[in-house]
Amino acid sequence: METSPSAAPHRLDPAGGCPHADNARLLALDSVAPVELPGGIEGMAVLGHDALREFLQHPEVAKDVRHFKALHEGRIAPGWPLLTFATVRGMTTADGTDHRRLRSLVSRAFTPRRVDGLRPRVEELTNALLDSLATADGVVDLRQRFALPLPMGVICELLGVDEQFRDRLHRLSNQVVATDIGPEAALAANRELVAVLGEMATSKAAHPGDDLTSALIAARDEGGDRLAPEELIGTLVLLIVAGHETTLNLITNAVRALCAHRDQLSLVRSGAASWADVVEETLRWDSPVSYFPFRYPVRDLDIDGTTIPAGTPVLAGYSAAGRDKAAHGPDADRFDVTRPARADAVRSLSLGHGAHYCLGAPLARLEATVALERLFARFPDLELAMPEEELTRHASFVGNSVRELPVRLSAWAPPGGTAG
Repeated sequence: METSPSAAPHRLDPAGGCPHADNARLLALDSVAPVELPGGIEGMAVLGHDALREFLQHPEVAKDVRHFKALHEGRIAPGWPLLTFATVRGMTTADGTDHRRLRSLVSRAFTPRRVDGLRPRVEELTNALLDSLATADGVVDLRQRFALPLPMGVICELLGVDEQFRDRLHRLSNQVVATDIGPEAALAANRELVAVLGEMATSKAAHPGDDLTSALIAARDEGGDRLAPEELIGTLVLLIVAGHETTLNLITNAVRALCAHRDQLSLVRSGAASWADVVEETLRWDSPVSYFPFRYPVRDLDIDGTTIPAGTPVLAGYSAAGRDKAAHGPDADRFDVTRPARADAVRSLSLGHGAHYCLGAPLARLEATVALERLFARFPDLELAMPEEELTRHASFVGNSVRELPVRLSAWAPPGGTAG
């Protein structure tokens, strides 16, 4: 029998924080939970692995904002911190043929062959960043000095973004995904981000280059259609934000996990596990995205015995699904790089599932694998400079990581050296 949730909604803290304790408490109650979004807006979160997998590929779940009931009833104020996730024009807010059209125009840049062709450049950027770290004394912020500039450099080179814009774009994208931001700051950040990307698009239209932005401006689908101006800007927003924030958190979380679990690091160094195994286990155990907005049932929908009313904004609870004991076993809370390979049905959902599976997943995996392998080869004694529990969390319940990652590099190995 379908039942509506009767528990009091869980209030998502706009300031973020570590999600795992709340996730465990909610999962112990049910795989789907009512949540309170900023501004007192009622929503739902799908937390259980199997329930989330079903929900992400359900044919009667939409991404188009026209299904967002509270928005069309006028209950969403301007400057609402999650509004961009709902209203940006692009793949993440499109359904059906519209989604396939937009995705096809971008997907050519992220085929496995094209991504593999980026490996030499990823390795070159990684080595340059490690050379810079080698000159640092004392404690360094590895997030700012290494985990950020690598994916930001790669996606900006792909898009043809001039270097002087990169810090500004990171600052703005960080504000766009923040959930503790005030209405005026949110509106200002969105206006500025659209203006910067609009200026870049105008320049590329006048002076096209060998980059993805120029290709998107020129691209036409089989019917001769091209991206509308709003779709182009929305696609660039998606590529800039998702193209570096996810990998930034993934690298940061993997380094934290390995520093806290030296036995697991030893297993990788001994050959008992690979760096790719580290990436996959990090995606599961400490997903770079915690609650991702939004999907909307087009009718009242039953997911694992709970009814989600039509038009409800639903969050994908990736961090909760990764530690769901029903799917990943009784030791799901344990970071284990030798965890046996699982069938597709219980593989981590951290990069999505179904039609909206992350286009950049192969690139994120490549960047993180190269970054971790070379970082720990160059600095085999790298350690956190403060206790894990004292690290300041990211100010968002969307992104899942810490704001800074202070480390001591300790020993140094020459370029090309290997960890002992």
